[in-house]
Amino acid sequence: MYYTIKETRAALKSGETTSEKLVRSAVETFEKDKSAPIPLNAFIELYEDAVEKAQSADKEIEAARAAGTIDKLFEEKPLLGIPFANKDNINSKGHRLTCASKILEGYVAPYNATVIDRLEKAGAIALGRCNQDEFAMGSSTEYSSYGPTRNPINREFVSGGSSGGSAAAVAANQALFGLGTETGGSVRLPASYCGIYGLKPTYGVLSRWGVVAYGSSLDQVGILGHTPADIAEPLSLMCGVDMYDDTSADLPEGKSLNSLEALSDAEFKSLKIAIPKQFLKTEGADPDVVKSFEETRKWFTDKGAAVEEVDLPILDASIAAYYVIALSEAASNLSRFDGIRYGRRVDDGQGYDELYVKTRSEGFGPEVKRRIVIGNYVLSEQFSGDTYKKGMTVRARIQREVAAVFEKYDIILCPTCPTAAFKLGAKVDSPLEMYLSDLYTTFVNLARIPSINVPAGRTSTDGMPIGMQFAGAMFSEKKILRLAQNWENDHAGCGIAVKE
Repeated sequence: MYYTIKETRAALKSGETTSEKLVRSAVETFEKDKSAPIPLNAFIELYEDAVEKAQSADKEIEAARAAGTIDKLFEEKPLLGIPFANKDNINSKGHRLTCASKILEGYVAPYNATVIDRLEKAGAIALGRCNQDEFAMGSSTEYSSYGPTRNPINREFVSGGSSGGSAAAVAANQALFGLGTETGGSVRLPASYCGIYGLKPTYGVLSRWGVVAYGSSLDQVGILGHTPADIAEPLSLMCGVDMYDDTSADLPEGKSLNSLEALSDAEFKSLKIAIPKQFLKTEGADPDVVKSFEETRKWFTDKGAAVEEVDLPILDASIAAYYVIALSEAASNLSRFDGIRYGRRVDDGQGYDELYVKTRSEGFGPEVKRRIVIGNYVLSEQFSGDTYKKGMTVRARIQREVAAVFEKYDIILCPTCPTAAFKLGAKVDSPLEMYLSDLYTTFVNLARIPSINVPAGRTSTDGMPIGMQFAGAMFSEKKILRLAQNWENDHAGCGIAVKE
Protein backbone atom coordinates (compact mmCIF):
# COMPACT_ATOMS: atom_id res chain seq x y z
CA MET A 1 0.00 0.00 0.00
CA TYR A 2 1.28 3.46 -0.87
CA TYR A 3 1.23 6.23 1.67
CA THR A 4 -0.86 9.01 0.08
CA ILE A 5 -3.59 9.31 -2.53
CA LYS A 6 -1.31 11.36 -4.79
CA GLU A 7 1.45 8.76 -4.67
CA THR A 8 -0.99 5.93 -5.26
CA ARG A 9 -2.67 7.65 -8.21
CA ALA A 10 0.72 8.27 -9.84
CA ALA A 11 1.64 4.60 -9.40
CA LEU A 12 -1.67 3.47 -10.88
CA LYS A 13 -1.32 5.80 -13.87
CA SER A 14 2.24 4.67 -14.60
CA GLY A 15 1.48 0.98 -14.17
CA GLU A 16 3.85 0.68 -11.23
CA THR A 17 1.01 -0.94 -9.31
CA THR A 18 -2.57 -2.01 -9.87
CA SER A 19 -5.75 -1.59 -7.91
CA GLU A 20 -6.00 -5.36 -7.57
CA LYS A 21 -2.56 -5.47 -5.92
CA LEU A 22 -3.62 -2.78 -3.46
CA VAL A 23 -6.80 -4.62 -2.51
CA ARG A 24 -5.16 -8.05 -2.32
CA SER A 25 -2.44 -6.59 -0.11
CA ALA A 26 -5.17 -5.37 2.23
CA VAL A 27 -6.80 -8.82 2.17
CA GLU A 28 -3.52 -10.49 3.07
CA THR A 29 -2.94 -8.04 5.90
CA PHE A 30 -6.48 -8.59 7.15
CA GLU A 31 -6.13 -12.39 7.16
CA LYS A 32 -2.72 -12.21 8.83
CA ASP A 33 -4.02 -9.85 11.50
CA LYS A 34 -6.96 -12.12 12.35
CA SER A 35 -4.57 -14.86 13.44
CA ALA A 36 -2.10 -12.56 15.19
CA PRO A 37 -1.57 -13.05 18.96
CA ILE A 38 -2.84 -9.49 19.52
CA PRO A 39 -5.01 -8.56 16.51
CA LEU A 40 -5.40 -4.90 15.56
CA ASN A 41 -9.07 -5.56 14.72
CA ALA A 42 -9.44 -2.43 12.60
CA PHE A 43 -11.60 -4.09 9.95
CA ILE A 44 -14.56 -6.25 10.92
CA GLU A 45 -14.67 -7.67 7.41
CA LEU A 46 -13.48 -6.89 3.90
CA TYR A 47 -16.16 -6.66 1.23
CA GLU A 48 -16.21 -9.72 -1.02
CA ASP A 49 -16.63 -7.65 -4.19
CA ALA A 50 -13.65 -5.34 -3.52
CA VAL A 51 -11.25 -7.46 -5.63
CA GLU A 52 -13.73 -7.63 -8.49
CA LYS A 53 -14.17 -3.85 -8.44
CA ALA A 54 -10.40 -3.42 -8.39
CA GLN A 55 -10.04 -5.67 -11.43
CA SER A 56 -12.67 -3.61 -13.24
CA ALA A 57 -10.79 -0.40 -12.38
CA ASP A 58 -7.54 -1.90 -13.69
CA LYS A 59 -9.21 -2.72 -17.01
CA GLU A 60 -10.35 0.90 -17.33
CA ILE A 61 -6.85 2.14 -16.56
CA GLU A 62 -5.19 -0.26 -19.03
CA ALA A 63 -7.60 0.71 -21.80
CA ALA A 64 -7.06 4.42 -21.17
CA ARG A 65 -3.28 3.99 -21.07
CA ALA A 66 -3.38 2.17 -24.42
CA ALA A 67 -5.61 4.90 -25.90
CA GLY A 68 -3.50 7.72 -24.51
CA THR A 69 -6.41 9.07 -22.44
CA ILE A 70 -5.11 8.14 -18.99
CA ASP A 71 -5.02 11.75 -17.75
CA LYS A 72 -8.58 12.37 -18.93
CA LEU A 73 -9.75 9.19 -17.19
CA PHE A 74 -8.33 10.31 -13.85
CA GLU A 75 -9.80 13.77 -14.32
CA GLU A 76 -13.21 12.14 -14.59
CA LYS A 77 -12.56 9.59 -11.85
CA PRO A 78 -9.82 11.04 -9.63
CA LEU A 79 -9.96 8.20 -7.08
CA LEU A 80 -10.16 5.36 -9.60
CA GLY A 81 -8.88 2.12 -8.10
CA ILE A 82 -8.09 3.65 -4.72
CA PRO A 83 -9.38 1.66 -1.72
CA PHE A 84 -10.77 3.29 1.41
CA ALA A 85 -12.06 2.17 4.80
CA ASN A 86 -15.73 2.49 5.71
CA LYS A 87 -17.23 2.68 9.19
CA ASP A 88 -19.78 0.03 10.16
CA ASN A 89 -22.62 2.55 10.48
CA ILE A 90 -22.45 3.86 6.88
CA ASN A 91 -24.56 1.93 4.36
CA SER A 92 -22.72 0.23 1.50
CA LYS A 93 -25.20 -1.54 -0.77
CA GLY A 94 -25.21 -5.32 -0.59
CA HIS A 95 -22.84 -5.43 2.36
CA ARG A 96 -23.47 -6.18 6.01
CA LEU A 97 -23.97 -3.26 8.37
CA THR A 98 -24.27 -3.83 12.12
CA CYS A 99 -23.07 -0.67 13.92
CA ALA A 100 -20.90 -3.16 15.87
CA SER A 101 -24.05 -4.32 17.67
CA LYS A 102 -25.64 -7.74 18.13
CA ILE A 103 -29.05 -6.21 17.48
CA LEU A 104 -28.20 -5.76 13.77
CA GLU A 105 -26.56 -9.13 13.20
CA GLY A 106 -27.07 -10.26 9.62
CA TYR A 107 -28.49 -6.94 8.38
CA VAL A 108 -27.51 -6.11 4.79
CA ALA A 109 -27.58 -2.53 3.52
CA PRO A 110 -30.21 -2.13 0.76
CA TYR A 111 -28.67 1.07 -0.66
CA ASN A 112 -25.56 3.22 -0.63
CA ALA A 113 -25.14 6.16 1.69
CA THR A 114 -24.71 9.34 -0.36
CA VAL A 115 -21.05 9.67 0.68
CA ILE A 116 -20.35 6.11 -0.49
CA ASP A 117 -22.21 6.67 -3.75
CA ARG A 118 -20.23 9.82 -4.53
CA LEU A 119 -16.88 8.20 -3.75
CA GLU A 120 -17.70 5.18 -5.92
CA LYS A 121 -18.68 7.47 -8.82
CA ALA A 122 -15.19 8.97 -8.47
CA GLY A 123 -13.75 5.46 -8.83
CA ALA A 124 -12.90 4.74 -5.19
CA ILE A 125 -13.35 1.22 -3.84
CA ALA A 126 -14.92 0.55 -0.47
CA LEU A 127 -12.52 -1.97 1.02
CA GLY A 128 -14.54 -3.13 3.99
CA ARG A 129 -16.33 -2.09 7.15
CA CYS A 130 -14.35 -0.98 10.18
CA ASN A 131 -14.91 -1.58 13.85
CA GLN A 132 -16.48 1.07 16.07
CA ASP A 133 -18.08 1.61 19.44
CA GLU A 134 -21.57 0.15 19.32
CA PHE A 135 -23.89 2.64 17.59
CA ALA A 136 -20.98 5.12 17.74
CA MET A 137 -21.39 5.47 21.51
CA GLY A 138 -17.93 5.60 23.04
CA SER A 139 -14.48 7.16 22.96
CA SER A 140 -12.23 4.10 22.74
CA THR A 141 -13.80 1.45 20.43
CA GLU A 142 -13.98 -0.88 23.41
CA TYR A 143 -17.80 -0.92 23.34
CA SER A 144 -18.04 -3.19 20.29
CA SER A 145 -19.62 -6.60 19.96
CA TYR A 146 -16.59 -7.57 17.84
CA GLY A 147 -14.08 -6.74 20.57
CA PRO A 148 -11.85 -3.66 20.82
CA THR A 149 -9.74 -2.13 18.10
CA ARG A 150 -6.18 -1.63 19.28
CA ASN A 151 -3.82 1.23 18.57
CA PRO A 152 -1.38 0.43 15.73
CA ILE A 153 1.37 2.36 17.50
CA ASN A 154 1.14 0.18 20.61
CA ARG A 155 -1.48 -2.55 20.76
CA GLU A 156 -1.81 -2.32 24.52
CA PHE A 157 -3.55 1.04 24.01
CA VAL A 158 -6.95 2.05 22.66
CA SER A 159 -7.38 3.50 19.18
CA GLY A 160 -9.95 6.08 20.32
CA GLY A 161 -13.58 6.11 19.34
CA SER A 162 -16.07 5.79 18.12
CA SER A 163 -14.36 5.71 14.69
CA GLY A 164 -11.38 3.81 16.08
CA GLY A 165 -11.46 1.10 13.41
CA SER A 166 -11.22 3.57 10.53
CA ALA A 167 -8.47 5.53 12.28
CA ALA A 168 -6.45 2.41 13.06
CA ALA A 169 -6.82 1.14 9.48
CA VAL A 170 -5.46 4.41 8.08
CA ALA A 171 -2.71 4.75 10.70
CA ALA A 172 -1.58 1.17 10.06
CA ASN A 173 -1.61 1.91 6.31
CA GLN A 174 -4.27 -0.71 5.65
CA ALA A 175 -6.30 1.93 3.77
CA LEU A 176 -5.39 5.22 2.11
CA PHE A 177 -8.18 7.14 3.79
CA GLY A 178 -11.17 6.32 5.91
CA LEU A 179 -14.71 7.46 6.61
CA GLY A 180 -15.87 7.89 10.17
CA THR A 181 -18.74 9.60 11.90
CA GLU A 182 -18.77 11.84 14.89
CA THR A 183 -21.37 13.24 17.21
CA GLY A 184 -19.04 14.80 19.77
CA GLY A 185 -15.49 14.15 18.56
CA SER A 186 -15.48 10.57 17.29
CA VAL A 187 -13.31 11.33 14.25
CA ARG A 188 -10.90 13.83 15.78
CA LEU A 189 -10.35 11.80 18.95
CA PRO A 190 -9.17 8.56 17.27
CA ALA A 191 -7.18 10.65 14.79
CA SER A 192 -5.38 12.19 17.77
CA TYR A 193 -4.80 8.83 19.45
CA CYS A 194 -3.49 7.23 16.24
CA GLY A 195 -1.31 10.12 15.02
CA ILE A 196 -3.16 11.03 11.81
CA TYR A 197 -5.31 13.87 10.47
CA GLY A 198 -9.06 13.79 11.07
CA LEU A 199 -11.63 16.33 9.87
CA LYS A 200 -15.09 17.01 11.25
CA PRO A 201 -16.75 19.22 8.57
CA THR A 202 -19.44 21.84 9.04
CA TYR A 203 -22.78 20.23 9.86
CA GLY A 204 -24.54 19.52 6.56
CA VAL A 205 -21.51 19.64 4.27
CA LEU A 206 -21.52 15.84 4.02
CA SER A 207 -24.90 14.20 3.64
CA ARG A 208 -26.16 11.99 6.47
CA TRP A 209 -28.38 9.98 4.10
CA GLY A 210 -27.55 6.33 4.67
CA VAL A 211 -25.75 6.91 7.97
CA VAL A 212 -27.31 5.23 10.99
CA ALA A 213 -28.36 7.99 13.39
CA TYR A 214 -27.09 8.50 16.93
CA GLY A 215 -27.84 12.17 17.66
CA SER A 216 -29.38 13.60 14.50
CA SER A 217 -28.74 17.28 15.23
CA LEU A 218 -25.07 16.54 15.96
CA ASP A 219 -24.07 13.62 13.71
CA GLN A 220 -21.63 14.27 10.90
CA VAL A 221 -19.56 12.14 8.55
CA GLY A 222 -15.84 12.84 8.87
CA ILE A 223 -12.66 11.87 7.02
CA LEU A 224 -9.36 10.40 8.25
CA GLY A 225 -6.11 10.55 6.30
CA HIS A 226 -2.31 10.68 6.44
CA THR A 227 -2.17 14.26 5.17
CA PRO A 228 -4.55 17.23 4.83
CA ALA A 229 -4.59 16.66 1.05
CA ASP A 230 -5.79 13.09 1.61
CA ILE A 231 -8.78 14.55 3.43
CA ALA A 232 -9.37 17.52 1.14
CA GLU A 233 -9.75 15.50 -2.06
CA PRO A 234 -12.40 13.03 -0.81
CA LEU A 235 -14.18 15.98 0.82
CA SER A 236 -14.31 17.83 -2.49
CA LEU A 237 -15.95 14.80 -4.10
CA MET A 238 -18.49 14.06 -1.35
CA CYS A 239 -19.61 17.54 -0.31
CA GLY A 240 -22.71 19.37 -1.43
CA VAL A 241 -26.48 19.39 -1.26
CA ASP A 242 -28.23 16.02 -1.31
CA MET A 243 -31.91 15.75 -2.21
CA TYR A 244 -32.29 12.97 0.35
CA ASP A 245 -30.98 15.07 3.26
CA ASP A 246 -32.78 18.33 4.03
CA THR A 247 -29.96 19.37 6.37
CA SER A 248 -27.31 19.11 3.65
CA ALA A 249 -25.58 22.23 2.37
CA ASP A 250 -23.17 23.34 -0.34
CA LEU A 251 -19.55 24.01 0.61
CA PRO A 252 -18.19 27.22 -0.94
CA GLU A 253 -14.97 26.48 -2.83
CA GLY A 254 -15.53 22.80 -2.06
CA LYS A 255 -14.60 21.62 -5.56
CA SER A 256 -11.30 23.52 -5.43
CA LEU A 257 -10.09 21.38 -2.54
CA ASN A 258 -8.78 18.73 -4.95
CA SER A 259 -5.55 20.74 -5.27
CA LEU A 260 -4.74 21.85 -1.73
CA GLU A 261 -2.13 24.54 -1.19
CA ALA A 262 -0.71 25.82 2.05
CA LEU A 263 -1.35 29.42 3.09
CA SER A 264 1.21 31.88 1.74
CA ASP A 265 3.50 33.68 4.21
CA ALA A 266 1.43 36.85 3.83
CA GLU A 267 -1.83 34.97 4.44
CA PHE A 268 -0.35 33.22 7.45
CA LYS A 269 0.90 36.45 9.01
CA SER A 270 -2.57 37.94 8.72
CA LEU A 271 -4.09 35.10 10.79
CA LYS A 272 -5.63 35.82 14.17
CA ILE A 273 -5.78 32.82 16.49
CA ALA A 274 -8.11 32.58 19.49
CA ILE A 275 -7.38 30.39 22.50
CA PRO A 276 -10.33 29.99 24.91
CA LYS A 277 -9.21 30.59 28.48
CA GLN A 278 -11.51 27.77 29.55
CA PHE A 279 -9.21 25.35 27.71
CA LEU A 280 -6.11 26.64 29.45
CA LYS A 281 -7.10 24.89 32.67
CA THR A 282 -4.64 22.07 33.19
CA GLU A 283 -6.58 20.00 35.74
CA GLY A 284 -6.85 16.52 34.27
CA ALA A 285 -4.70 17.38 31.24
CA ASP A 286 -1.58 15.32 30.64
CA PRO A 287 1.62 17.42 31.02
CA ASP A 288 2.77 16.21 27.60
CA VAL A 289 -0.47 17.51 26.05
CA VAL A 290 0.07 20.88 27.75
CA LYS A 291 3.64 20.95 26.45
CA SER A 292 2.56 20.12 22.89
CA PHE A 293 -0.11 22.81 23.08
CA GLU A 294 2.47 25.44 24.09
CA GLU A 295 4.73 24.31 21.23
CA THR A 296 1.84 24.62 18.79
CA ARG A 297 1.05 28.08 20.11
CA LYS A 298 4.70 29.07 19.65
CA TRP A 299 4.66 27.74 16.08
CA PHE A 300 1.87 30.18 15.25
CA THR A 301 3.59 33.16 16.83
CA ASP A 302 6.97 32.29 15.29
CA LYS A 303 5.36 32.31 11.85
CA GLY A 304 3.84 35.72 12.44
CA ALA A 305 0.24 34.93 13.37
CA ALA A 306 -1.41 36.89 16.18
CA VAL A 307 -2.43 34.65 19.09
CA GLU A 308 -4.79 35.93 21.78
CA GLU A 309 -6.71 34.43 24.65
CA VAL A 310 -10.49 34.85 24.69
CA ASP A 311 -13.02 34.31 27.44
CA LEU A 312 -15.90 31.94 26.61
CA PRO A 313 -17.46 30.89 29.94
CA ILE A 314 -20.29 29.08 28.14
CA LEU A 315 -17.77 26.41 27.09
CA ASP A 316 -17.78 25.11 30.66
CA ALA A 317 -21.32 23.91 29.96
CA SER A 318 -20.53 22.23 26.65
CA ILE A 319 -20.03 18.67 27.97
CA ALA A 320 -23.28 18.76 29.97
CA ALA A 321 -25.28 20.28 27.11
CA TYR A 322 -23.81 17.83 24.63
CA TYR A 323 -24.71 14.71 26.61
CA VAL A 324 -28.22 15.95 27.39
CA ILE A 325 -28.90 16.55 23.68
CA ALA A 326 -27.03 13.53 22.30
CA LEU A 327 -28.48 10.99 24.73
CA SER A 328 -32.02 12.31 24.34
CA GLU A 329 -31.79 12.03 20.56
CA ALA A 330 -30.13 8.62 20.83
CA ALA A 331 -32.97 7.25 22.95
CA SER A 332 -35.42 8.41 20.30
CA ASN A 333 -33.40 7.20 17.31
CA LEU A 334 -32.70 3.76 18.76
CA SER A 335 -36.36 3.07 19.53
CA ARG A 336 -36.67 1.74 15.96
CA PHE A 337 -34.52 -1.29 16.87
CA ASP A 338 -37.32 -3.38 18.32
CA GLY A 339 -36.92 -6.84 16.81
CA ILE A 340 -39.99 -6.42 14.62
CA ARG A 341 -38.87 -4.64 11.47
CA TYR A 342 -35.26 -5.75 10.99
CA GLY A 343 -32.20 -7.08 12.77
CA ARG A 344 -32.06 -9.43 15.73
CA ARG A 345 -35.35 -10.90 17.00
CA VAL A 346 -35.80 -12.70 20.31
CA ASP A 347 -39.36 -14.06 20.37
CA ASP A 348 -40.58 -16.79 22.72
CA GLY A 349 -44.23 -16.25 21.82
CA GLN A 350 -45.23 -14.24 24.89
CA GLY A 351 -46.37 -11.16 22.98
CA TYR A 352 -44.95 -8.00 21.50
CA ASP A 353 -44.00 -6.36 24.79
CA GLU A 354 -41.88 -9.34 25.79
CA LEU A 355 -40.36 -9.57 22.30
CA TYR A 356 -39.42 -5.90 22.46
CA VAL A 357 -37.85 -6.16 25.92
CA LYS A 358 -35.91 -9.36 25.27
CA THR A 359 -34.66 -8.28 21.84
CA ARG A 360 -33.32 -4.99 23.15
CA SER A 361 -31.96 -6.50 26.37
CA GLU A 362 -29.97 -9.13 24.50
CA GLY A 363 -29.15 -7.02 21.45
CA PHE A 364 -27.77 -3.85 23.01
CA GLY A 365 -24.51 -3.64 24.94
CA PRO A 366 -24.11 -1.98 28.36
CA GLU A 367 -23.01 1.45 27.13
CA VAL A 368 -25.87 1.75 24.65
CA LYS A 369 -28.34 0.69 27.34
CA ARG A 370 -26.86 3.25 29.70
CA ARG A 371 -27.30 6.06 27.18
CA ILE A 372 -30.84 4.98 26.22
CA VAL A 373 -31.87 4.93 29.91
CA ILE A 374 -30.37 8.38 30.54
CA GLY A 375 -31.91 9.77 27.37
CA ASN A 376 -35.35 8.45 28.21
CA TYR A 377 -35.02 9.80 31.74
CA VAL A 378 -34.22 13.26 30.37
CA LEU A 379 -37.25 13.05 28.06
CA SER A 380 -39.56 11.49 30.65
CA GLU A 381 -42.88 12.96 31.76
CA GLN A 382 -41.21 13.98 35.02
CA PHE A 383 -39.09 16.49 33.11
CA SER A 384 -41.57 17.16 30.27
CA GLY A 385 -38.61 17.66 27.97
CA ASP A 386 -37.45 20.71 29.97
CA THR A 387 -33.91 19.42 30.38
CA TYR A 388 -33.57 18.80 26.65
CA LYS A 389 -34.93 22.29 25.95
CA LYS A 390 -32.38 23.77 28.36
CA GLY A 391 -29.64 21.84 26.61
CA MET A 392 -30.77 23.28 23.30
CA THR A 393 -30.82 26.77 24.81
CA VAL A 394 -27.22 26.36 25.95
CA ARG A 395 -26.35 25.04 22.52
CA ALA A 396 -27.87 28.11 20.84
CA ARG A 397 -25.80 30.35 23.08
CA ILE A 398 -22.63 28.37 22.30
CA GLN A 399 -23.37 28.83 18.59
CA ARG A 400 -23.84 32.58 19.00
CA GLU A 401 -20.77 33.14 21.15
CA VAL A 402 -18.50 30.97 19.02
CA ALA A 403 -19.76 32.73 15.88
CA ALA A 404 -18.94 36.06 17.53
CA VAL A 405 -15.36 34.87 18.10
CA PHE A 406 -14.99 34.22 14.38
CA GLU A 407 -16.02 37.76 13.57
CA LYS A 408 -12.60 38.75 14.91
CA TYR A 409 -10.50 35.60 14.70
CA ASP A 410 -9.76 33.05 11.98
CA ILE A 411 -9.06 29.94 14.06
CA ILE A 412 -9.75 28.57 17.52
CA LEU A 413 -6.79 26.56 18.75
CA CYS A 414 -6.96 23.93 21.49
CA PRO A 415 -5.87 20.35 22.20
CA THR A 416 -7.99 17.57 20.75
CA CYS A 417 -8.04 15.56 23.97
CA PRO A 418 -6.80 16.13 27.55
CA THR A 419 -4.70 12.95 27.31
CA ALA A 420 -3.07 10.71 24.77
CA ALA A 421 -4.40 7.19 24.20
CA PHE A 422 -4.84 5.17 27.39
CA LYS A 423 -4.42 1.46 27.95
CA LEU A 424 -7.22 -0.93 27.10
CA GLY A 425 -9.56 -1.38 30.04
CA ALA A 426 -8.32 1.70 31.90
CA LYS A 427 -11.60 3.63 31.62
CA VAL A 428 -14.14 1.13 30.33
CA ASP A 429 -15.74 0.79 33.77
CA SER A 430 -15.68 4.53 34.46
CA PRO A 431 -18.21 6.15 32.09
CA LEU A 432 -17.81 9.67 33.47
CA GLU A 433 -14.04 9.55 33.03
CA MET A 434 -14.55 8.25 29.49
CA TYR A 435 -17.03 11.04 28.71
CA LEU A 436 -14.44 13.66 29.73
CA SER A 437 -12.29 12.53 26.79
CA ASP A 438 -14.61 14.80 24.77
CA LEU A 439 -13.80 17.88 26.86
CA TYR A 440 -12.26 19.85 23.98
CA THR A 441 -14.28 18.45 21.09
CA THR A 442 -18.00 18.76 21.87
CA PHE A 443 -18.21 22.54 21.49
CA VAL A 444 -17.36 22.10 17.80
CA ASN A 445 -20.35 19.82 17.24
CA LEU A 446 -22.67 22.04 19.25
CA ALA A 447 -21.55 25.09 17.25
CA ARG A 448 -21.73 23.09 13.97
CA ILE A 449 -18.31 24.37 12.87
CA PRO A 450 -15.48 22.45 11.15
CA SER A 451 -12.37 21.31 12.99
CA ILE A 452 -9.34 19.21 12.11
CA ASN A 453 -7.00 17.21 14.30
CA VAL A 454 -3.31 17.57 13.45
CA PRO A 455 -0.60 15.24 14.82
CA ALA A 456 1.43 17.33 17.26
CA GLY A 457 3.94 15.05 18.98
CA ARG A 458 4.26 12.12 21.32
CA THR A 459 4.12 11.44 25.03
CA SER A 460 7.46 11.25 26.81
CA THR A 461 6.60 8.02 28.59
CA ASP A 462 4.92 5.72 26.06
CA GLY A 463 5.57 7.51 22.77
CA MET A 464 1.84 7.74 22.02
CA PRO A 465 0.52 10.42 19.64
CA ILE A 466 -0.80 13.79 20.78
CA GLY A 467 -3.20 15.86 18.67
CA MET A 468 -4.12 19.53 18.42
CA GLN A 469 -7.18 20.90 16.66
CA PHE A 470 -7.73 23.88 14.41
CA ALA A 471 -11.40 24.91 14.44
CA GLY A 472 -12.81 27.46 12.00
CA ALA A 473 -16.04 29.28 11.26
CA MET A 474 -18.86 27.47 9.49
CA PHE A 475 -17.91 26.49 5.90
CA SER A 476 -14.24 27.42 6.43
CA GLU A 477 -13.00 23.90 5.58
CA LYS A 478 -10.66 25.21 2.90
CA LYS A 479 -8.98 27.62 5.29
CA ILE A 480 -8.38 25.09 8.06
CA LEU A 481 -7.21 22.42 5.60
CA ARG A 482 -4.77 24.87 4.02
CA LEU A 483 -3.54 25.81 7.48
CA ALA A 484 -3.17 22.11 8.32
CA GLN A 485 -1.08 21.80 5.15
CA ASN A 486 1.26 24.49 6.52
CA TRP A 487 1.52 22.37 9.65
CA GLU A 488 2.22 19.22 7.62
CA ASN A 489 4.90 21.01 5.58
CA ASP A 490 6.70 22.01 8.78
CA HIS A 491 6.03 18.85 10.77
CA ALA A 492 6.13 15.98 8.25
CA GLY A 493 6.81 12.87 10.30
CA CYS A 494 5.22 14.31 13.42
CA GLY A 495 2.35 11.95 12.80
CA ILE A 496 3.48 8.43 13.57
CA ALA A 497 1.28 6.35 11.33
CA VAL A 498 2.85 3.04 10.38
CA LYS A 499 4.54 3.28 6.97
CA GLU A 500 5.11 0.01 5.14
